[in-house]
Amino acid sequence: MKRIAIGIGENDNILKAIKIFQKEHDLDINRIDNDNDLVKAILDDDIDAVIRGSLPASGVMKELKRHYPDISRATYVNGEGREFLLTPVGIDEGNTLDEKLKIAINCGEFLKKLSKEPKIAVLADGRKGDYGRSETISKSIDDSEKLTEMIQKNTDFEVKNYYILIEKALKDNCNVIIAPDGIIGNIIFRTLILVNSWPSCGAVTFGTDTVYIDTSRDQTVEGYLRSIEFAYNLTNL
Repeated sequence: MKRIAIGIGENDNILKAIKIFQKEHDLDINRIDNDNDLVKAILDDDIDAVIRGSLPASGVMKELKRHYPDISRATYVNGEGREFLLTPVGIDEGNTLDEKLKIAINCGEFLKKLSKEPKIAVLADGRKGDYGRSETISKSIDDSEKLTEMIQKNTDFEVKNYYILIEKALKDNCNVIIAPDGIIGNIIFRTLILVNSWPSCGAVTFGTDTVYIDTSRDQTVEGYLRSIEFAYNLTNL
């Protein structure tokens, strides 16, 4: 029997999702009500998968980084006929080119485990023709071009710089979207998932020994159900 630990916070939708999922699956679910025990579950070899559920994320991620320095996340979005990983999504993640390169490699290798070919879109704060409008925009454009080159040199993944044109990247069916930084990635996530109701399975966490799915505290019952099913399926890979 699979063992999955799930964080229980203030959003009762996670409890409803657990009840529904357990009706159809033979599953041992540990309900956890604090950050420390959730981290312990992630470090426990007897636990097959851990889901953040409706607990806050900051304390968990801070503690995990002590054990796994290269930890990173990518939200798995599957809505409107599209399926892709969005990263970085933590507001303190993806601050350097090296960090974003590692995330890109992690995303590509994860997709290959799912028998999917990575098609990566790198984003920037503006179009290529916006260069010079401000130092911030110019630096972001420079970084996006450098990152694209780094991915090309270090992987065999298909990659293209879409600059600010995320709509074109989605139209081209890219399955990895790399935002300029974690703040913008988090805003894209909230716009697509929490405002526009695109289905999401939660964020896959790379760099840990246990499957850990990071979910929003504001998710719906259906959203939490997708996360539980996603984690359950990943334990069978």
